[in-house]
Amino acid sequence: MLHVILFNPEIPQNTGNVGRTCAMVKARLHLIHPLGFTITDAHLRRSGMDYWKSLDVVHHENWENFRADPGSPKRIWLLTTKAKKSLWDAEFRDGDGLLFGNEGHGAPDWLHAEIGADFEIKIPQPAETLRSLNLSTAAGIAIYEALRQLTRGSHAAEIL
Repeated sequence: MLHVILFNPEIPQNTGNVGRTCAMVKARLHLIHPLGFTITDAHLRRSGMDYWKSLDVVHHENWENFRADPGSPKRIWLLTTKAKKSLWDAEFRDGDGLLFGNEGHGAPDWLHAEIGADFEIKIPQPAETLRSLNLSTAAGIAIYEALRQLTRGSHAAEIL
């Protein structure tokens, strides 16, 4: 199973798009609180997020609770524009986590330090003068690259 981790996401539409992708590929979505919005049945219905009930989503009160949860991934890749290593150079394993900072501030320095430079990766971005990709776009790219690697030489149904 692939894990997708959103650290303090701020924009509900991005979280909804990431959630839809996770539901489609049977990845577990971890939401690290605080969130910049509330998740209610009314908000989900209004957003057309009927798939949310099919999503394997776990809420964590904070980073410490996430790390202490036995269901959390042991190996975590931090997607960040500050990384030196490319997404294409990462070697993903079943059970890995893909961690994304929030839309306004990315991941805090202490989180970079905890993950370590060996597990920081970035999506190649030829237009270096632009800030970064949208969170849900970046998550989709990273999720499908990890799935491509995990299903290579095997039957996708065994992984998904």
